[in-house]
Amino acid sequence: MKIIITGAAGFIGSAVARHIINDTQDQILILDSLTYAGNLESLVTIAQSDRYQFAHVDICNRPELDRVLAEFQPDAVMHLAAESHVDRSIDGPAAFIETNIVGTYTLLEAARQYWQTLGETGKKAFRFHHISTDEVYGDLHGTDDLFTETTPYAPSSPYSASKASSDHLVRAWLRTYGLPTIVTNCSNNYGPYHFPEKLIPLTILNALEGKALPIYGNGTQVRDWLYVEDHARALYKVVCEGEVGETYNIGGHNERKNIEVVQTICRLLDELVPKKPGNLANYADLITFVTDRPGHDMRYAIDASKIDRELGWKPQETFESGIRKTVEWYLANQTWWQRVKDGSYAGERLGLTR
Repeated sequence: MKIIITGAAGFIGSAVARHIINDTQDQILILDSLTYAGNLESLVTIAQSDRYQFAHVDICNRPELDRVLAEFQPDAVMHLAAESHVDRSIDGPAAFIETNIVGTYTLLEAARQYWQTLGETGKKAFRFHHISTDEVYGDLHGTDDLFTETTPYAPSSPYSASKASSDHLVRAWLRTYGLPTIVTNCSNNYGPYHFPEKLIPLTILNALEGKALPIYGNGTQVRDWLYVEDHARALYKVVCEGEVGETYNIGGHNERKNIEVVQTICRLLDELVPKKPGNLANYADLITFVTDRPGHDMRYAIDASKIDRELGWKPQETFESGIRKTVEWYLANQTWWQRVKDGSYAGERLGLTR
C-alpha cells in the first residue's frame, strides 16, 4: 500500500512510520508541520529508505493537502496529527481547536475530494483511519468499569473535547458523504522517543538530573498504559483489516496509579544507574506532590476485547517489560533527548524533507 501518515514526526506517528518501513513493504508519505513536538530525529533510522517520503505540510493548509494527495495517490490516510498535551490545552486551548478540529475537517475534505477522483475499485479499497484517545470518554468511577466502543463521550479537558469533536466529524463524513473511515481510541502510550514533557520521560530525565519528580494531587489517578510499539502494530492492523465505520479501542491491559508508575521508574533507576546525583539515597526521595490539574480525570481503562476478537491483536508487552525497555532506551539515547531539552532538535531538518 501507499499510506499518508499525518503527524508522523511525533511520538506515536513516528512509531507507526518505523513499523511500516521496518516490517512491511508499504510506502509512506509523512505530513508534519513540525510544531514543538515534531522531531525528525525520531525518523532517522528509516529516513534513507526509498519507501519513505516527508512533506512539511500543515493539515490546515488545504492547497498543500490537495497537492500531496494528488501526487502521492495514497491507498490510505492514517491521521495522527494532533495537539495532545492536556496541560497545554488548559493554558492555551486555541491551538487545540485549530489543529484537532479545523485541521481534521480540512484533511477530511481534502481526502473526500481525492477519494471522489478514484475509480470504483480504488474508492472501495481506500481508508481514512482517524487515531484518537480514550480521554474522549471522560473518566471511570468504579474500579471494574472499562471504556468500550459504545461508551458515551464525556470529555473533561479542552484537549479531550477537541479530540471528541474530531471523532464526530470523521463519523459524520462517513455517514453523510460515504468516505470510508475507521476510528481508533487508545489508552496512554509510553516508550522510546516520547517527548520529555509527558509523565514517564519527565520522571526518567528529572531523576537522572536529581530534580523533583512532580506528581499531581495524591498520585492515585489510574491510567491504562500501552507500549507505543504495540500500539503501532495495532494501528497498522486496523488500517489493513479493520471494517469501515467501526471503532476499535486499543489498550495495554496495564492499569497503574501515577504514583506506582513513578515508583517503578525509581526502582529501575536504582538498579540501572546506582550512582545518583548529589547525596541522593534513592530516586524515590525526589517524589514531590503538587497541586492537581483542573478537571483531572481519575481513572481510564480500556476494554480491548473487540480488536482482539475481530482482528487478532493483543499487546506483546506487559507494563513491567515495556517500562524496563523504555528506561533502558532513554539511558542509551541521551543525544536524542538532550537535543530536545536544549532545543537544538528544532533548528535542523537533517535533510529528511525529500
